[in-house]
Amino acid sequence: MLVLAHTGITLGAATLLAGAAQYNSKSKISRISWFASVSRYIDIRILIIGSLLPDIIDKPVGQYFFQETFSYGRIYAHTLLFLVIIAAVGFYLYRSYRKVWLLTLAFGTLIHLILDEMWLTPRTLLWPFLGFAFDRADLTDWLSMVWQSIFKYPEVYIPELVGLLILLWFGVTVIVRKKVGAFIRYGKSY
Repeated sequence: MLVLAHTGITLGAATLLAGAAQYNSKSKISRISWFASVSRYIDIRILIIGSLLPDIIDKPVGQYFFQETFSYGRIYAHTLLFLVIIAAVGFYLYRSYRKVWLLTLAFGTLIHLILDEMWLTPRTLLWPFLGFAFDRADLTDWLSMVWQSIFKYPEVYIPELVGLLILLWFGVTVIVRKKVGAFIRYGKSY
């Protein structure tokens, strides 16, 4: 997955969960208030960062700084161990201080791992339980390969289009509700 799919689909999943949590049989939520319902619970900016967090950490480390060592953009932050650690610390912060920012990052990371289909690379997902080595990839001309896959493979361009549509819907909602400033300052859309 690429940026639009990760951010848009994660925002869509969080929005559906928040809408479902707020929905009851007596009052239906209007289409425009779905994004407002998610921003009542979390900072959407942190959710977006969480949706990209594994790549923010692993791509520079595995593809640039230590390419000879790892030669892959899916290493430590693409592991279940990383997710469990941030979720556990996030749960502690929530229970002790009612702070949800780290749980929000954990949710974004969880959706990222699902969208990357990490179960297909169990050595990485279950690291270090299946050994300390990570899978390797040929990174020569990887940017060109990414660009070609956007237009060639439906498993890449369809999620990207879905993510783009969700992000556009969110952007229009924020603009129509005149909440651009609130989103930029506080991550809220209500």
